[in-house]
Amino acid sequence: MMSRMTDLAIEVEGLTKRYKDVEALAGIDLAVPAGTVFGLLGPNGAGKTTAVRILATILRPDSGSARVLGYDVVRQAGEVRKRIGLAGQNAAVDPNLTGGENLRLIGRLTHLPRRDVRSRAGELLARFDLEDAADRPVRTYSGGMRRRLDLAAALVHRPPVLFFDEPTTGLDPQSRADLWDMIRRLVADGASIILTTQYLDEADRLADRIAVVDRGQVVANDTPGQLKARLGSTVIELGMADDGAAHRARAVLASLDGQQPGGDGATVRVATQSGAATLVAMLRELDADGLEPATVAVREPSMDDVFLSLVGRHAEEETAA
Repeated sequence: MMSRMTDLAIEVEGLTKRYKDVEALAGIDLAVPAGTVFGLLGPNGAGKTTAVRILATILRPDSGSARVLGYDVVRQAGEVRKRIGLAGQNAAVDPNLTGGENLRLIGRLTHLPRRDVRSRAGELLARFDLEDAADRPVRTYSGGMRRRLDLAAALVHRPPVLFFDEPTTGLDPQSRADLWDMIRRLVADGASIILTTQYLDEADRLADRIAVVDRGQVVANDTPGQLKARLGSTVIELGMADDGAAHRARAVLASLDGQQPGGDGATVRVATQSGAATLVAMLRELDADGLEPATVAVREPSMDDVFLSLVGRHAEEETAA
């Protein structure tokens, strides 16, 4: 199944793409190890969806190169398409067909041997817990059921590389957890997955490695643990009385050696390697300036902290925008 592979499922070098005056990709490099989940994060318009569309042969890059399982996405697009599956945040199945009819149709469209089409559809319906709904029109499915069917559709021809573009957006917590389990099983079976998501905890839990893209460039690329470790071992958050007090507090704390206070609204945030000592120093400086926090929280860094430090705003702010 991976006869042309080395240890990388996907290789991207110097990829660029421009839409008139907008530079969607400004020369990105990526290397996705086989049999892993690779998280692609970034604010809206950062270029991550453009990168996925190029890798899936939907778009052509302006320059640079990209290979999937050793096949060039431009010169060997047909070979790439045989080996990939794509599932987005919007179900790409026909709502007027039943679940079984959708999967059998996709089996025929992807040139699955006719003798295997029905058995493959039945296997996937069972795997994604859709057997009881196999003969119902998809328009009667819940959001979680449609998403599971969409993932099943991407797997009909057994592709070794999968692109999941925000697959859990809008799902309830239980449906999200079910899809996480399915993704883990796919990787355990040898699949390589590119995952874009607006949920940073999702990337933290699922991805073996994460690349953060902003303004068409990769601004960080590492394991979730290493990305968080870069910030320090502790994040201190102070809740001030109002935005004005927080602004004053950030200005006061900027005088502390090695500290770059951040935060938004009435929150002041500092990442540090020495939590207790830094907290004491912060409170002392604020007290000397007549400022007193309303709340104090000390915790480990999260992927949201990483995103905020790299991009300058929360992921949920971009989603709302």
